[in-house]
Amino acid sequence: MSRRGQAKEDQYVGPYRLEKTLGKGQTGLVKLGVHCISGRKVAVKIVNREKLSDNVLQKVEREIAIMKLIEHPHVLGLYDVYENRRYLFLILEHVSGGELFDYLVNKGRLSTKEARKFFKQIISAIDFCHSHCICHRDLKPENLLLDDKLNIRVADFGMASLQPEGSLLETSCG
Repeated sequence: MSRRGQAKEDQYVGPYRLEKTLGKGQTGLVKLGVHCISGRKVAVKIVNREKLSDNVLQKVEREIAIMKLIEHPHVLGLYDVYENRRYLFLILEHVSGGELFDYLVNKGRLSTKEARKFFKQIISAIDFCHSHCICHRDLKPENLLLDDKLNIRVADFGMASLQPEGSLLETSCG
């Protein structure tokens, strides 16, 4: 019950009940979502269109288009997109291990075996992206997430670019 004696009303996006906030990014809030029938957990990225410039909104739409093209075990999955006039809701794979950055800060130096495992997974994901003419352009430990078994998921394709084979990028970023 809230302070005024009323029960807090659950919020839903499609079949997903929104729960705790997982994080806040440059373009929106990320909340835990739970499917009301299966109980599957997802991350719901909530983007308020009204608070973004046209340029940033185009980046978000490009990120969605690119993520729809990628299905790889070491790339964060985009399951669905819901939208209304005010918001975009990206239904993303939920991974519970946090960022590689935090893992490295907490653990310190990695063993050769663990570093090799992470490196192979990152290279596999990026090679797959490149084979589909996708350039991530913002690869850093904060954009590498870990699942519950400490497997890598490359995330945040907001700076990504679709590059036709043989062409060169003309803008810098990162």
